[in-house]
Amino acid sequence: MILTATLLLSLFAVPAMAQSLSTGWLTHPDHPPAQVRFMLTGEVDKVNNQARGLLEVKLDGEWKTYWRSPGEGGVSPVLDWSNSNNVSNLKWHWPTPAYYEQSGIMTLGYKHDVIFPMELTFNDINKPVNFSGKLTLPTCTNICVLTEYDLELDPIALTDIEANPEAQHLYQQGISNVPTQSNLTRIIAASFNHESQQLQLQLEHTDGWEKPQILVDGQEITDDYFAQPSITIDGDIATATYKVTNWLGKTDLVGKSISITVSDALFSHELSTVIDNKPFVERSSTSLLTIMAFALLGGLILNIMPCVLPVLGMKLNSMLASSQSTKRSIRLQFFASAAGIISSFWLIAVGLLALKLTGNAIGWGIQFQSPIFIGFMVTITALFTANLLGLFEIQLPSRFSTSIANKGNNSTLGHFIQGMFATLLATPCSAPFLGTAVAFALGASTIEMLLVFTFLGLGMALPWLLFALFPNFVTLMPRPGSWMNKVKVLFGLMMLITTLWLLSLLTPFIGGFSTFIIGFLLSIYLLYRVGKTQGKNTVIAIIAVIVLTSSAALIIGSMTTKHWATPIEDNLAWQPLNENAINEYVEQGKTVFVDVTADWCITCKANKIGVILQDPVYPALQQKNIITMKGDWTHPSTKITNYLKSHQRFGVPLNVVYGPNAPQGIALPVLLNSDDVIQALEYAGRTP
Repeated sequence: MILTATLLLSLFAVPAMAQSLSTGWLTHPDHPPAQVRFMLTGEVDKVNNQARGLLEVKLDGEWKTYWRSPGEGGVSPVLDWSNSNNVSNLKWHWPTPAYYEQSGIMTLGYKHDVIFPMELTFNDINKPVNFSGKLTLPTCTNICVLTEYDLELDPIALTDIEANPEAQHLYQQGISNVPTQSNLTRIIAASFNHESQQLQLQLEHTDGWEKPQILVDGQEITDDYFAQPSITIDGDIATATYKVTNWLGKTDLVGKSISITVSDALFSHELSTVIDNKPFVERSSTSLLTIMAFALLGGLILNIMPCVLPVLGMKLNSMLASSQSTKRSIRLQFFASAAGIISSFWLIAVGLLALKLTGNAIGWGIQFQSPIFIGFMVTITALFTANLLGLFEIQLPSRFSTSIANKGNNSTLGHFIQGMFATLLATPCSAPFLGTAVAFALGASTIEMLLVFTFLGLGMALPWLLFALFPNFVTLMPRPGSWMNKVKVLFGLMMLITTLWLLSLLTPFIGGFSTFIIGFLLSIYLLYRVGKTQGKNTVIAIIAVIVLTSSAALIIGSMTTKHWATPIEDNLAWQPLNENAINEYVEQGKTVFVDVTADWCITCKANKIGVILQDPVYPALQQKNIITMKGDWTHPSTKITNYLKSHQRFGVPLNVVYGPNAPQGIALPVLLNSDDVIQALEYAGRTP
């Protein structure tokens, strides 16, 4: 008899223990479609005086409840636990919500079954807890109901409770839908335009996007409503633009902190940032076909940029030498050069894609930030210089050379290398249309990126393809003769100048004195070797050409300087690029001129010498109300890379003018001209 009574008591004791951790399902007689229950999982963190719990809500049919920021209509659920004993805090976790539309009003919330994970913190883990809460739950269909539920748990001895498997499972189910912190998603920009009352967010996710949902809320923007955004996707970058309204009228979000909840098919992340007033990223309406045309034209223009001229000299020399060759041989040579150019662009695209996928900085000409790459280019150009000056000839093994010669294309490999080399030398140059094409490519999908770089290569290879298709053009060149040796030496001098220029790019890495010594010794050695192989007269002629050319340039420059230039002297008070300081200066009524440049950027130097340091721009930049800032991208810099990206640029130069009338900045063209700069300075400096 005693044994039977003991068994009965034990059977009733287990449910009582389980029941003490849950309120059970609660319904309100005035609102049967909704059920709620509050549970503890039985897991206790004695170190931090915490325990896990959850609130589960079940809704029938089309009834829904709301997220912490309910949207244009609705009210968030609230749990008042102030009457509880020994509870110091309750943290409510919110699963990722969905948009719902009702009578033209967009809300954020949940339907059917939702679990809200919670974390309770206690004053003293060794004392009993009496949880007493009042849940105010809003639910809506075509009507809305506000219902209150009393969530009461019997006093619980936290040190004695056991885990509740059902509650543990539900907690894990709920927490899996709560956004997490992750470095896979990052914020590129968060900008507010006061005039249009719009917020723009730009986010990057390393694994790309499918159909993202991007929500905005925060403690500092509780009176602001963010309409469902328009979202555009370019590769790994998603841009969301929101129309912002406030019941008090116009709002100002600049400087306010926000939370961003971003979710997609396989993830849900939460981030935070502070809103600024930088210019919006323009959503490109340019079609892919237009960008491909820009790429073709930009690649073609690269052929006349100073970076590529030395290689063109080599090509002209080979054209002269091949003018008596067969049409088949000429075609092979030019097709090989074109293939080298296109292959090199593909290699650049693959390299940039690899950097992009690994989260590194990407940009046109970014390889010149590496001293190893610059050293490699110096070595290659020095070898080409020596070859053009006749110091040595690159010889293949006789058997291999004879085999190729019998096929009529003994220089195919050399022409292929020339094409690749020309592309590498072109990368520190920017050209019209090139920046637009590259910016589109670096923010586009993998296939679009490869397609744009293919058309860049085709554009640059176009002259060679033209000669390959019409080899008779080569016969229009002068006949070979002894004069070719002199032309070859001239091309060798052009390549030597390129070598010395590349060597000068090592100055930030190895110092000016070391760079000068290396350049001086290299020049002396080459002249010495030229004297040994071609005689002293050739050396004298080379020195004479250098002296005469330099003297002529100085004389012409001094005679015409009043018509085209002021003395090239940089006395501008350049400050390091600082975006926070830009905003401060603009608020003070000043105008800020930003120059993002790099030592290896030829176009940057052309802009500086030809425009920035000349009348009328130079005196304008010296005015007291003008602040000049410089961003040096010679070395890798995350700050400058992000600044470039914020203006949809992936390479230098970049010049932007800020002022009271243009706080978001006016981005200038890649190739500067005085009129554009002066107009931007005058417009930005006006009082709005």
